[in-house]
Amino acid sequence: MSNVVLSAHDVRKTYLSGDRRIEVLRGVNLEVHRGESISIRGESGSGKSTLLHLLAGLDAPDAGTVSWAGAGAGGERRADFLGMVFQSFYLIPELDALQNVLMAARIRRAPGAAERKRAHDLLARVGLAERAAHLPMQLSGGERQRVAVARALMNSPKLVLADEPTGNLDEHTGDSMIEMLLTLCRETGTALVLVTHNVAHAAKTQRQAFLHDGVLT
Repeated sequence: MSNVVLSAHDVRKTYLSGDRRIEVLRGVNLEVHRGESISIRGESGSGKSTLLHLLAGLDAPDAGTVSWAGAGAGGERRADFLGMVFQSFYLIPELDALQNVLMAARIRRAPGAAERKRAHDLLARVGLAERAAHLPMQLSGGERQRVAVARALMNSPKLVLADEPTGNLDEHTGDSMIEMLLTLCRETGTALVLVTHNVAHAAKTQRQAFLHDGVLT
């Protein structure tokens, strides 16, 4: 049985800007193995977020392939397979922390007692057991990102994709967030792809990659 959970082969993406064609990705290749952590750095505008969206299946490449667990896009349901953490949190403002975490479970089915217990356990694991009933506006930026991490892990995914998850946090909070995310993924055997501009955060992952001129090295 292969331990590859994500594979990207010769992935290409071009955007039109007026009458210009901008090649953002010019043949990206990447394999992510079960339980490993990989960081992707690159200059501003190099296409890091574009690549992550393609890896998540939120957008389709112009050429090349992205497959999950070797099964292709039609294999495992992505809601069960991967979780995402964004720079801007994307919590639902009308829902409290617990309900936001449970939203990931609702993609599969109406959450029951087991799902509610897991959501409570995850909030406790990220240090927010006492904040479960608080709305996002009542939480700090770091707390909101912790809720987002708990939500990403709700369905016990094989892979977490994190797009600049510390971009809206101060340095100290961002450092602790990365440590927590790496620890949780390591404890659960979840693979992590971290897009970051922070050299120190990238250095904490098992593998480091750099996106330059549309190619990942």
